[in-house]
Amino acid sequence: MAKVALFGAGGKMGCRLTDNLMRSEYALACVEPSEAGRRNLADRGLEAVAPDAALQDADFVILAVPDVALERVSAEVVPGMRRGSVLVTLDPAAAHAGVIARREGVPLFVTHPCHPPLWREENDPEALRDFFGGIKASQPIVCAIEGGSDEDYASAERLARTMYAPVSRSHRVTVEQMAILEPAMAETVTACCCTIIREAMDEAIRRGVPEAAARDFMMGHVSIPLAIVFGEIGSPFSDGAKRIIEYGRKRLIQPDWKALFEPESVLDQVRTIVRGGTP
Repeated sequence: MAKVALFGAGGKMGCRLTDNLMRSEYALACVEPSEAGRRNLADRGLEAVAPDAALQDADFVILAVPDVALERVSAEVVPGMRRGSVLVTLDPAAAHAGVIARREGVPLFVTHPCHPPLWREENDPEALRDFFGGIKASQPIVCAIEGGSDEDYASAERLARTMYAPVSRSHRVTVEQMAILEPAMAETVTACCCTIIREAMDEAIRRGVPEAAARDFMMGHVSIPLAIVFGEIGSPFSDGAKRIIEYGRKRLIQPDWKALFEPESVLDQVRTIVRGGTP
């Protein structure tokens, strides 16, 4: 039975992992400094242990802590890890920014959920409302390893499948590629555009459109364009829609926006995440 030391076990993301790991074949040791986090563990019948006790004989050490804390926490944790154990982080930002503490003989495994896809077939109503995944809805995941063997990757990927279960498929990428996916693609561009979509609806309401009508209209007119541009349906945009899309693009989008994917920009983005504060 492999032992997993989970730091931040009672936090927002930590609880998601704890819920799956406590029902698995892994031996789980929870580390949680906050009182609120300890209460979350107690609600699950678990008790936090001291970091040294968690690290003893641990095969995997998961850092489920905020990005801005990863540099400090990894510097405290990694020296106490045994050679051959695997350090696991849940986001590529700190790893790509180069702030994770490293040591020889301790591979770094980075894994992140893709989250359940927008279009999916689920018979369970609860699965359809599981937007984050890890509870009812099946989701793909991405994984990367630095400083480890294929065997290290395989064992850590099995852990990731358990952490994020149910998992439909797993993609092996590099840490740099994962940083292109997030933050650059998924957050810097896509999440930003999603906030603009919400602001557009709010502006229509502010200008007198009934809220229920605006929301119904927006939800349908988000679904159809996505289905068209991602090839889910064969119908194209109308000629009028094509013209007004270009009208909007010229007024909303910077012509050089794809420069966000250049390596130096991606590096700046992850450094912004791990530094905290205002971009």
